[in-house]
Amino acid sequence: MLGAITAGRIADLLGRKGAMRLSSVICSAGWLAIYLAKEPMVLYLGRVLSGYSIGIISYVVPMFVGEISPNKLRGALSSTNQLSIVIGLSAVYVIGAFVGWRILALLGVVPCGLLFLGLFFIPESPRWLAMNGEEEEFEAALRKLRGKHADISYERSTIQEYLTILQTLPKVTFVNLFDRSNYRAVIISVGLMAFQQFVGINGIVFYSTEIFKSAGFNPSLGTILFGILQVGVTAGGALLIDRTGRRPLLMMSASGLLLGNLLIAFSFFFKAHSVALTLVPNLAILGVLVYIAFFSIGMGAGPWLIMSEVFPLHVKGLGGGLVTLMNWFGSWVISYTFNFLMLWSSHGTFFLYAFVCLLATIFIYKMIPETKGRRLEEIHASLNS
Repeated sequence: MLGAITAGRIADLLGRKGAMRLSSVICSAGWLAIYLAKEPMVLYLGRVLSGYSIGIISYVVPMFVGEISPNKLRGALSSTNQLSIVIGLSAVYVIGAFVGWRILALLGVVPCGLLFLGLFFIPESPRWLAMNGEEEEFEAALRKLRGKHADISYERSTIQEYLTILQTLPKVTFVNLFDRSNYRAVIISVGLMAFQQFVGINGIVFYSTEIFKSAGFNPSLGTILFGILQVGVTAGGALLIDRTGRRPLLMMSASGLLLGNLLIAFSFFFKAHSVALTLVPNLAILGVLVYIAFFSIGMGAGPWLIMSEVFPLHVKGLGGGLVTLMNWFGSWVISYTFNFLMLWSSHGTFFLYAFVCLLATIFIYKMIPETKGRRLEEIHASLNS
């Protein structure tokens, strides 16, 4: 959450690449502190550093990808961020089964180093360069991204005209996020990110093994199926999002999450009341797999993509920071309260999450605009109209 609060300002001050490079250095220091820790305070320091860096990069990466991508590929390219996350999670689960936690922490330095070095070979966000008056670098970056022989004249002039308008506006403060010209973007992105977390995703991800055990299903088999399905469906969502659009996938995702939560809820309800006990394990595993499949296809990547699209450049730092803060706050709330809710009522917990999924479906239908194939500047203008 601390990383999220400062991420926007860091990305505006140092650039998108600078923020990612800073995050990789801090994260490396965090993993090394965990690896070398001889006492609890050093271990806590490592956790603070790694957590802070993830708060920064979880905001900067989707914003950077959204800013550099062509309109027709923006959804697919942005969704590869979520795909990479679930591949990384699955890889760590597999590696962690064979090595101790110190070695696992040391291995965490490897992707940080690759990111730090890789940033020397890619261009900065053209929109950030233009916003900071670096005209030659702006055109060179746009040319490198679009190809040597591509016609960039229209895209270049569109970005420059939009920035000319933005430069006439006063310096943005937190209060300005709720101005008439920005409040719709805030409601859309913060609301969608809140629903992403409060549908219960981290309760199910962090405690999937316990859910399988409680329902009487083999937890090892369940975890393997969980990881395979998450990677496969996320990849499918990345391929679909620029064809079907954002709204249909988000609507389908929220509806599927409702179904998954209901299946899990009924499995615990039947178990608590000794009804159809032979169905309980099957309902539990089916519910979890339905849940993770539908989360991966829309609500996993969708909120990050929408966040990167709806905020104008001059408020993207503050607005994106607020959205990322909501993400990690919601993650903490669900992770912290899940065990208490399960002690209160296992089936009641998932009926509650199902109700949130219903609210999410209504919110998406009423509030989320379709942004497929539209220029970022066009999206911002339509939200202000």
